[in-house]
Amino acid sequence: GGNLDVDLGWTPIVSAEKVSFGNAEWSRAPQMATADRAEIGIALRPLLSRQVLLPLIRLDNPRLLLETNPKGGDGNWVFGEKGGQMNVQFRRVDIQRGFVQFLDAPKRTDIRVGVSSQSNDARDASAPVSVIGGGLWQNNRFVLQGNAASPLLLRNRDAPYRINVRASAGATHAHARGTLLDPLRLRGFDLQMKLSGRDLGDLYPLLGLAIPHTPPYSLDGRFSREGEVWHYRGFDGRIGDSDMHGDASVDTSGKRPYLRADLTSRRLDFDDLAGFVGGTPQTGRGETSNARQNADATQKNASARVLPQTPYNLTKLRAMDADVRLRAVRINAPSLPLDDMDAHLLLEGGMVKLDPLNFGVAEGDIRSRIRMDARTDTIRTRADANITGLNLGKLLPKVELTQNAIGKISGQVGIEGTGNSIAAMLGSSDGDIAVGMGQGRISNLLMEMAGIDLAEIIKFKLGGDKQIPVRCAFADFGVEDGLMTTRSLAFDTSDTILVGSGTVNLRDEKLDLTIRPRPKDRSLLAFRTPLRVDGTFKKPGVHPDLAKVGLRGAIALTLGTITPPAALLATLELGPGEDSGCGGKYAK
Repeated sequence: GGNLDVDLGWTPIVSAEKVSFGNAEWSRAPQMATADRAEIGIALRPLLSRQVLLPLIRLDNPRLLLETNPKGGDGNWVFGEKGGQMNVQFRRVDIQRGFVQFLDAPKRTDIRVGVSSQSNDARDASAPVSVIGGGLWQNNRFVLQGNAASPLLLRNRDAPYRINVRASAGATHAHARGTLLDPLRLRGFDLQMKLSGRDLGDLYPLLGLAIPHTPPYSLDGRFSREGEVWHYRGFDGRIGDSDMHGDASVDTSGKRPYLRADLTSRRLDFDDLAGFVGGTPQTGRGETSNARQNADATQKNASARVLPQTPYNLTKLRAMDADVRLRAVRINAPSLPLDDMDAHLLLEGGMVKLDPLNFGVAEGDIRSRIRMDARTDTIRTRADANITGLNLGKLLPKVELTQNAIGKISGQVGIEGTGNSIAAMLGSSDGDIAVGMGQGRISNLLMEMAGIDLAEIIKFKLGGDKQIPVRCAFADFGVEDGLMTTRSLAFDTSDTILVGSGTVNLRDEKLDLTIRPRPKDRSLLAFRTPLRVDGTFKKPGVHPDLAKVGLRGAIALTLGTITPPAALLATLELGPGEDSGCGGKYAK
């Protein structure tokens, strides 16, 4: 389209202006490549031996369009390779103000990159190129910049092609450095890839991976491809305040991406898993979180509810399959006595199975199996758990009077419910919950406080506390439509039997329990009145039944007008409770 010049010699230089190269027949764009000016050197002597040597290719303002066939098949860069191949060799390529566009319309991908050689030295036969650009990836905007090896190496499918590129899509960042094999066909990778961002959930629109929301993360590992399987091996990093290590792969050969991962954490911050149940990680000083999670935490703190209300995204649950194993050697959960964790997640076509979901708790274990069927509009969930060997003294680490308690707690949980959030599932659940403890020991002061025995409380405050035997304890609840109702509830010691009754409303998150002390000794100044456990999950309350305390106080005041010693008779407890063979299957 412009001037054509030839400088003669043993290596003629052909210069052409306004050069263009046609495109595939199926493309809407008439030209695959153009350049304002192209210079090509051709060595004459190798032609005598039927070889083509091009010592120089210099392109000024070249434009290259690489696009996939919207109807399937090869891209426009595949020419068929029919007949014998020419033996063509290159020595140097120099690009000034180049531009490359990669278009994949079915996947809503449009990548546009500027390319320029980094050296103008004619002796630099393999000058690398700098790249800068961006565009759309899966309809998500991104930017990138970096450098790559000389374009001369692109044609050698067996030689590694080095790149060092950084890309960002919103708050998600990637840094890839290493080598590509056959990069035009994306058939081989050997890259060190660092991924970081505010939330792993942001990878869903970019890569189609339905990962729950997480705190900010940073991971670094080896990125490679084998056929239709993409690997991320040996990665290390952090998710929130938890260290994370392992291997992951995504198989794209099926109708849904299939994620497989084997993960370990030496120290897992438990609240970093909150996104898996629709919750929010801890925020504030010393916690890693993003702006959205800070806003969610503020809203959660203002809410009267504790159970997670955020519904699961059914579309995401059905968008991919997964087989993920996560093992945590140690768990950081200041308000919970968690030791370690072993979880195995299976997801297939909207069916979620956690088997096992095991926690080390208070030197014991909670081993559970959870099944969530998200193939319909409303998730149906079944949860079964076995509780074994929980140390009573470790269960309430912040309660001083229970720290030296002795006893092992075991039990079983079996419930099922429907709903698309944890709160909805529990609020509609039916089943059984039972826990119990055999022989042990507990603070005598704690039991006297439970029975409001003022004389004994004063004695132990002045003379020191002591441990008393626990015969057994148990709590058995039936669950119907989210309402837990006591079938039996008792805590039996050599000093007192505590007998309880009432309900726990999982739907409304309300408590309505009464604990009645039945002492086995006689004591002055004993207000043996029931304790009320009420309020909400967020603000529970424990207090005496004031109506009954007030009644006994009125009797004492009346008798006190006659003779003070008689006033003490109103607080004299004769100890109607007796030792009883209790505990049943829990008395072990």
